[in-house]
Amino acid sequence: MTSSGTGRGATRRGDPPPAPEPLPVAVWDSHCHLDLMGTPVEEVLAAGRAVGVERVVTIGVDLESSRYAADVAAAHPDVLAAVALHPNEAGAFAATEEALDEIARLAALPQVVAVGETGLDHFRTEGEEGRRAQEESFRRHIAIAKKTGCALVIHDRDAHDDVLRVLGEEGAPERTVFHCFSGDATMARVCADRGYVLSFAGNVTFKNAGGLREAAQVTPRDLLLVETDAPFLTPMPHRGAPNAPYLVPLTLRALAEVRGEDAGALGEAVAATSRRIFHA
Repeated sequence: MTSSGTGRGATRRGDPPPAPEPLPVAVWDSHCHLDLMGTPVEEVLAAGRAVGVERVVTIGVDLESSRYAADVAAAHPDVLAAVALHPNEAGAFAATEEALDEIARLAALPQVVAVGETGLDHFRTEGEEGRRAQEESFRRHIAIAKKTGCALVIHDRDAHDDVLRVLGEEGAPERTVFHCFSGDATMARVCADRGYVLSFAGNVTFKNAGGLREAAQVTPRDLLLVETDAPFLTPMPHRGAPNAPYLVPLTLRALAEVRGEDAGALGEAVAATSRRIFHA
């Protein structure tokens, strides 16, 4: 989640972008925030299906949004849920025993396929005490993912070395995803060597994102996902407008171009990885 905060109710200004050309294959939006879009879920899903986005994973960042994610996934077969306390929530000392117990309870529900987004954020959380709280929460979320058999979805902002260190110390779950991957090609290779999946969002299309595009080029096809992080990180040429799952085709086609691949073939690979990672 890339916003000015982690609470519900965030909005983006401007009119929704027009629908892109539909994809030739069905794909997923592997990371979005349905609770922040201000649009009925049925409309979000219908717009996605119209361009080839068949399923979405909606992400929790606190108790309220995690409960929402579980509830909406239970009500909609095309929605899957991830639950967690965001690193900035943990850095603000919200990762109490009671809160972590509730995340563990939610993670055991059948419609919940991932624990996340969890991890470390050294951009917004400053000071040793807050960062220690983040790290302890991250370790607890790793344990919950292992216990429940869920995938682990990581938020990593300005904390690459420490995230990799904690994963190494704790032992990463078999299915570990770096949401909105923000590292360079060197880090992408390290992650690939460890079997971590890298999920690329609309910021890979930004003019100043050359390092991200280099990372996308070296990421093995079977370790690559595509996401929106909607309503944030809207891809070019609509940067700044509200994002939604129906804009996945813009990012997927940009990745295919960067990698020198056919968009349909890449889409098939991304869809297969989505099913494998989220067991659906």
